Amino acid sequence: MIKQFLNLEWKGFFRKASFQTNLALKILMIFGVLSMITYLALAGAFVYFTLEKMHYEPFSTVNKFIIYYVVGDLIIRYMGQKMPVVNIKPLLLLPFKKTKIVKFALGKTVLSFWNWMHAFFFIPFSIVLIAHDFNPLGVLAWHVGMAAFIYANNFINIFLNDKLWLVLGVGAIFAIFGFAQYYGYFDITTFTQPFFQGLYEQLWFALFPIVLLGIVASIAFKYFLARLYLDAGLAKKVSEASGGDLGWVDRFGKQSTFLKNDIRLILRNKRSKTTVFMSVMFLFYGLLFFGGLVETYEGPFWRMFAAVFVSGGFLFSFGQFVPSWDSAYYPLMMTQNIAYKEYLRSKWLLVVIATAISTILCIPYVYFGWEVLAAIIVGAIFNMGVNAHLVLLGGAYIKTPIDLQSGKKAFGDKSSFNLKTLLVSLPKMLGPMALYAIGHFTLGPVSGFALVAIVGLAGFALRDKVFDLIIKIYKKEKYKTLQAYKQTT
Repeated sequence: MIKQFLNLEWKGFFRKASFQTNLALKILMIFGVLSMITYLALAGAFVYFTLEKMHYEPFSTVNKFIIYYVVGDLIIRYMGQKMPVVNIKPLLLLPFKKTKIVKFALGKTVLSFWNWMHAFFFIPFSIVLIAHDFNPLGVLAWHVGMAAFIYANNFINIFLNDKLWLVLGVGAIFAIFGFAQYYGYFDITTFTQPFFQGLYEQLWFALFPIVLLGIVASIAFKYFLARLYLDAGLAKKVSEASGGDLGWVDRFGKQSTFLKNDIRLILRNKRSKTTVFMSVMFLFYGLLFFGGLVETYEGPFWRMFAAVFVSGGFLFSFGQFVPSWDSAYYPLMMTQNIAYKEYLRSKWLLVVIATAISTILCIPYVYFGWEVLAAIIVGAIFNMGVNAHLVLLGGAYIKTPIDLQSGKKAFGDKSSFNLKTLLVSLPKMLGPMALYAIGHFTLGPVSGFALVAIVGLAGFALRDKVFDLIIKIYKKEKYKTLQAYKQTT
């Protein structure tokens, strides 16, 4: 039976209308995966020697901060790891046991890169420990315990699929713990470090994470099994929708109709709300770069990277999937007398407004200096003048239908923000970094800022011509897009 499921997955991958796009993205993701593996392997192999040179006891220091590693893994995989997608409805009509379907779907997550990538850190680090005369049995018990925590995160992430508020709450709590520890107010690691150290010193301590893994795996299994019914877990919740008074949008003329639809889409659907929450979280990402919390990010080029990132959260997450947000009724739209230009301008205007609001909310970053605020402002200009067009252009080729209720499905994709979105967005963030570098190395930092701003303003000036080019591409890809949106998996 497992062989049949694998056969269906294989055929489904190659028969998708978006196969070529997905294949290109997967090739791009391979380079990202290889980079991540390299960094983890280097960290695992050399963290012991680095801490030793800094006059820290390496193993106890790692155990002191490993709690942040475990919690950070849970939060990052929530945003990046996709839920196992299985075409459940047809399978429920076939003679397959529900337990087999659930076990297969959960088994796919066990083989996920988000789980086995950690081995590239823990295995080299464990080998280094044994090479430095640490007890091999103790190191093995510690290693097994950490692996159990990582796989426990995998299953916790599964049944927290639609609990965004809880994940954000946990992330906020540990962020507060981190700041409190950094400034010397409270150190949570005084309570957690003895346990992780105990995994090595007391071999039976490894039973706790193993038991935890068994519990969360059982909960995840029961969670999906209880929702594996056509008339229950897979049914769409129907509720009365209220659009609110959006009369203020009428000032935007012909684009107002589409803007109202987008605003209602964001307010009414779980998946679009998740995107907005992720955009808000992007605003705080600048603290890592501007606040000096990570020394690697203190360079001027990273400042420009962060400036584009914090002001463009909505642009990269929501704008990246235009017109996929409308995939449910896109075929109907194409039968109407709707001008592509007005439709795309409304999307562009929505992204520009969101970027402007994000920039205003980033003004408090002036606390870290005028250069930080200048970087944010010119980064926002580049986002609105250039990147706003690039996300619309990319939308013509990213033909991935979006189920706005997918967060409520047992095996649905929980968020529009994922690793693919980030990888596609990277060139849009690296562009202004390159422009800033040209100006910085020739005439100085002010020239770097000016060059980024000039290119962004040029994007505004050439808006109409760029729109004409994008419209031609959308028309060319129209029927391929319609075919792709007919598929649900």
